[in-house]
Amino acid sequence: MSKTSEPILEIRDLKVSITDKPAIQIIKGIDLMIRAGEVHTIMGPNGSGKSTLASTIAGSPVYTVDSGEIRYKGCDITHAKADERARDGVFLSFQYPTVIPGVTMVNFMREALKARRGAEVPAREFLGELRETLAQLKMGEEFARRYVNDGFSGGEKKRAEILQMGLLKPDLAILDETDSGLDVDALRTVAEGVNALRRPEMGILLITHYERILNYIHPDFVHILVAGRIVRSGDASLAQEIEAEGYDPILKALGLLEGAAAS
Repeated sequence: MSKTSEPILEIRDLKVSITDKPAIQIIKGIDLMIRAGEVHTIMGPNGSGKSTLASTIAGSPVYTVDSGEIRYKGCDITHAKADERARDGVFLSFQYPTVIPGVTMVNFMREALKARRGAEVPAREFLGELRETLAQLKMGEEFARRYVNDGFSGGEKKRAEILQMGLLKPDLAILDETDSGLDVDALRTVAEGVNALRRPEMGILLITHYERILNYIHPDFVHILVAGRIVRSGDASLAQEIEAEGYDPILKALGLLEGAAAS
């Protein structure tokens, strides 16, 4: 784990609303710091703001930052565009990856790598890196010849996201419910892929609703997000507590048992 003074991601008192409905504030004051080599997990009941937080860090225009600050590698990116953040090494693995018929994975990833590096990547160099990443993930080369997410199973869509992460080598990887909709075998395969690609210089923010993925990807910190706020933080044992007892004890303690799921 890195002991460097400058965190990869630092969020200060962040408050976020839906862009076209400014009266609806979803994130209501979050502080979070991620350093290189760390894995942070955000857990919480449905509607707590987990995916909103992920999308806001990545720069989605769907959400508006009302106040607070997002700092990435020491720079204020609170109002930076999504493509600027992506080029600088912020990666978001989508909960529901988009299907792009007619565009092969190999062509899609070459263009993405070009944008990330700011220059055309020679074909020989690109193919070498692609094959190396496929080998790390124990994936066949035929996978890269398929159209992006077209006809993919749920597990294949998530593996495609992890393949992109491996090729782009982000400094901050945000994995938004990577375990969503996966059976046990697919979950293990995807988690093994994430572990194979972990690097000491990369920070990971893992968004999940369940503890099961943490059996494979071991977090350094676990944060519980309820009604737009982080209400508890701890180590991996906190996720085990949630698995055993659910969110109800936390919601009851906060007086939010009825309202949290609808917030």
